[in-house]
Amino acid sequence: MSARPNQESAAPQPETTSPHRAGFACFVGRPNAGKSTLTNALVGQKVAITSNRPQTTRHTVRGIVHRDDAQLILVDTPGLHKPRTLLGERLNDVVRTTWAEVDVIGFCLPADQKLGPGDKYIVKELAGIRKTPKIAIITKTDLVDSKTLAEQLLAVSALAQELGFEWAEIVPVSAVGDQQVGLLADLIAPLLPESPPLYPEGDLTDEPEMVMVAELIREAALEGVRDELPHSIAVVVEEMLPREDRPADKPLLDIHANVYIERPSQKGIIIGPKGKRLKDVGTKSRKHIEALLGTPVYLDLHVKVAKDWQRDPKQLRKLGF
Repeated sequence: MSARPNQESAAPQPETTSPHRAGFACFVGRPNAGKSTLTNALVGQKVAITSNRPQTTRHTVRGIVHRDDAQLILVDTPGLHKPRTLLGERLNDVVRTTWAEVDVIGFCLPADQKLGPGDKYIVKELAGIRKTPKIAIITKTDLVDSKTLAEQLLAVSALAQELGFEWAEIVPVSAVGDQQVGLLADLIAPLLPESPPLYPEGDLTDEPEMVMVAELIREAALEGVRDELPHSIAVVVEEMLPREDRPADKPLLDIHANVYIERPSQKGIIIGPKGKRLKDVGTKSRKHIEALLGTPVYLDLHVKVAKDWQRDPKQLRKLGF
């Protein structure tokens, strides 16, 4: 008696979906190349502090982009630069350590600035990293015309050839204008390893809340003093505690933070006449902190002097570097 043919096996097989990918990508470039703004644009929410002043980012912030096909964990590094202080040396060490651990490296170059010695220094270092795919990202394209942009694209391509490697992709983007930000994510995703998601759906960063709060305060402080202070501001959140005896439907979070500067003469600059500047810093940062944490906040700020902290190993450790 012949066996009955298996009718199910004759049925057309469904198309196999491509495997999910997950991994780490970092943006590198000289200071103020648009790395933090790009991270925020890809994540869709503020996770990295931004400023129009170079050397704003000091912590490696991970922004997490959730897609159906991939999870991109974006590592935002300080800008690589010629260090003048112990802090500068440590920030450069952070960059190089990060490069060794990620799956994709994105080199950011502003469209409105010609390739300079700083860019060539970074790309030369990248040329020595053989196995990791490298993408050139031309940022701030909203600031230039098409001719200038084309020249920048050719220049960055030629620089890689000169150093003996090829970019996996060259992508022009405008994070502010939301141009080609989605395309950049599309190009990074296939370069990541096959993996299930590494973070739960809904997580946007793995940065501790206290660190993010401190960064938001520091961003507001930088805005407040413009060019009057060099980058000598550090912020430490001492405690974050729910206010006791508050009804459940009216919570309040008490945040106590210290703003550190390097010299007593800088104290008056950051506090301002009759405390106005410090009050503005508190008002601006509190709005961002409340949006981040989803709860009303009482913010208590104090300004303290940590003498020459950027050059003092003990002070750097205390301030989290």
